[in-house]
Amino acid sequence: MNIMPISPLHKRFSFPLLEWFDRHGRKDLPWQQLTGAYPVWISEIMLQQTQVKTVIPYFNRFISRFPDIKTLANAPIDDVLALWSGLGYYSRARFIHQTAKRICSDFANEFPQDINLLKSLPGIGPSTAAAIASLVFHQPTPILDGNVKRVLARYFLVSAPVNTSTAIKKLWKLAADCMPSSRCRDYTQAIMDLGATCCTFKNPSCHSCPLNKTCRARLQEEVANYPNKGPKKIRPTKHQQFILLHTKNNQVYLEKNPPAGLWGGLWCLPSIEANDSAAAFIQEKHGIKIDSPKELMTIKHSFTHFHLRIRVISIEVTGLMPALGIDSDLFHPNDIDRVGLAKPIRDILQFFLSQNKNQIDL
Repeated sequence: MNIMPISPLHKRFSFPLLEWFDRHGRKDLPWQQLTGAYPVWISEIMLQQTQVKTVIPYFNRFISRFPDIKTLANAPIDDVLALWSGLGYYSRARFIHQTAKRICSDFANEFPQDINLLKSLPGIGPSTAAAIASLVFHQPTPILDGNVKRVLARYFLVSAPVNTSTAIKKLWKLAADCMPSSRCRDYTQAIMDLGATCCTFKNPSCHSCPLNKTCRARLQEEVANYPNKGPKKIRPTKHQQFILLHTKNNQVYLEKNPPAGLWGGLWCLPSIEANDSAAAFIQEKHGIKIDSPKELMTIKHSFTHFHLRIRVISIEVTGLMPALGIDSDLFHPNDIDRVGLAKPIRDILQFFLSQNKNQIDL
């Protein structure tokens, strides 16, 4: 019988990492207590650009409401977005819903094991597909999420800016070279855990890292310089006004955004440009004459590429509420948590309702 020789890279990198994982790896995360591809997939999508401690309560609520992929596929998108509210990057929730429908219709409710089929599903990129294939189906498919990029960039001193095509190509090659042919699931979890708990972006615990004797960044005392994030981009600040149109008993008027674009599919307050007149907007759109709009608050919300400074104008409608469009509605305070809201919208409504709680007609 031919036995494949163990590579030097596996001896100094992969195997010490697996030994570390056996002693220190995370094995009690909520999605690790469940079986099958479904919880792994949900967790992997939620963990994109989001920390574990933030994801855990969202994951638990999501799985409680949608315990299997068929339940998710049959649910209204509003229900899905409502449970995603506050987690950000809402296209992830829309893609999850689309993929659930595809798996139920095209794959008889079962995730495909082929990595190329996984990558063909909405919202599942190469690294997420590889994570599912490895963590669920025990395939030697290397991943390259943010944690893995950081570990490999430091260990191998990858000097190119980490998100450039040059660096990505090199890091994928290194990820594949480091992937052992056995214990694939444990190895994938191990390298993610190392980046999340030890080889962190700030204040890494190099003294407790299983790779510190061979890590090139550690040996050259350059850990803080890796990964190379490239030149820092200055995010511009944009200004808008949001109009909080409400009745005397604090029912609020919301409009549903189109499925695509910023906050796609979420319920939002009407918005106008920073220099526009709220009173003129309401009169033109709804035929209501407003005497004295009130400024409720000003908040700042940050996106990946820009900051948004929001001035919130509160307007009480004293007569009959105007006719509403197809994608708009009045919401009672008790209904706010049942729809998908972006975090700043939720914060605005919670502040408004806290200021007017004695006026709410239950």
